[in-house]
Amino acid sequence: MLDKEVQKKVDRRNIFKLVISQFLINLGDVLINPKVTLPWLLQSLGAPLYLLGWLVPIRESGSLLPQLIIAHFIYKVKVRKWVWVLGSLIQSLCVVVIGCAALLLDGVSAGWAIIVALIVFSVARGLNSVASKDVLGKTVVKNKRGRVTGWSSSASGLITIGIAVCTLFFFDSLQGNVSFYIWGIVAATMIWLFAALIYSLVQEPLSEVADKGANIIDVFKELSLLRTDSVFREFVIARSLFLCAALSAPYYVLIAQQRSENGVLILGLFILSSGLASLLSSPFWGLFSDHSSRKVMMFSSLLSAFTGVALFSTVKLFPQTSFTTLLIVILYFVLSVAHQGVRIGRKTYLVNLGEGNKRTSYVSVSNTIIGFILLAMSSISLLTYSISLASLVLVFSIITLAGVYMVIRLPEV
Repeated sequence: MLDKEVQKKVDRRNIFKLVISQFLINLGDVLINPKVTLPWLLQSLGAPLYLLGWLVPIRESGSLLPQLIIAHFIYKVKVRKWVWVLGSLIQSLCVVVIGCAALLLDGVSAGWAIIVALIVFSVARGLNSVASKDVLGKTVVKNKRGRVTGWSSSASGLITIGIAVCTLFFFDSLQGNVSFYIWGIVAATMIWLFAALIYSLVQEPLSEVADKGANIIDVFKELSLLRTDSVFREFVIARSLFLCAALSAPYYVLIAQQRSENGVLILGLFILSSGLASLLSSPFWGLFSDHSSRKVMMFSSLLSAFTGVALFSTVKLFPQTSFTTLLIVILYFVLSVAHQGVRIGRKTYLVNLGEGNKRTSYVSVSNTIIGFILLAMSSISLLTYSISLASLVLVFSIITLAGVYMVIRLPEV
């Protein structure tokens, strides 16, 4: 009986540490968000416009592509929290480089320096991605895993709102000024270091050590899961189609920015929308995911698709009006709510789908495939040469609807 009580205390402490460390990472992401803050920073520094279109693909695919190779080394690690800690330390250094580029450079040189730092940052994030799901599966029981992600996202949303309010309050003095962002970079660096410290205190049981992938070429044999595991294959297809929700987000910001003269004001409103979405929706999606992560993916992706249709209709019905800008911000809030649901739902579904090293294989294979597909889907943005930004968002929404159909085919886990 005593052993059970001790174990419960350990479990509660682990959940607390996981929530706090993930909360810190989410908060740091707000400060270098490739959908909102980084596009604003690059434009303020006079970086080439074509670099903006690569921010989301680099941030997302850079952390996904190397995960099959990362898993090759993780299979041999007994205590995998240290992989997560290493990833956070590297990310903190990359944030320092971004801050130095913003402070010392401008134009093309600043843009490329930030892009290179973002590439290394994203690859380091791959370490966190593979290790975090493994550690979560080992330290938290199945019916509480969704709410761990939900609570951390909600807490970071609260702080995000504070950042947005400060931005809105001082937007007159911040217009065209990047010095305040430098202080945000300093804060982000400390956030990642503190997150690494907290995560290192998680009490993690030893992992099963395997000789899988002894030869680096054998690593790619894990891809056979896509052929032999039909449920996993359909999950990967659905997740691929859901990428359109994330890819469409920067265009909400750009469409609103084209219709407003107050760039910092728009930035603050979008940060506020993102923070409110995390604060209000994440706990709900987390609890809902513990009940049915499949239904969470289905409902949230459907909401994302309908939001894109609403944006297209708004721009067509109310062109070049201040009302349109406000409505786009509201729609971005709804999109952020939907994106939280997609993200929490798919993470919970994947963690619950497998156990032990099979879970690690699921995570690494799916993320590597998604990385390649994300780069391919990024080419859809070339349609902006022939159609409007609002029409491109509509295209993304139609593709997302196909993902809803694939999720309906998935079983509950």
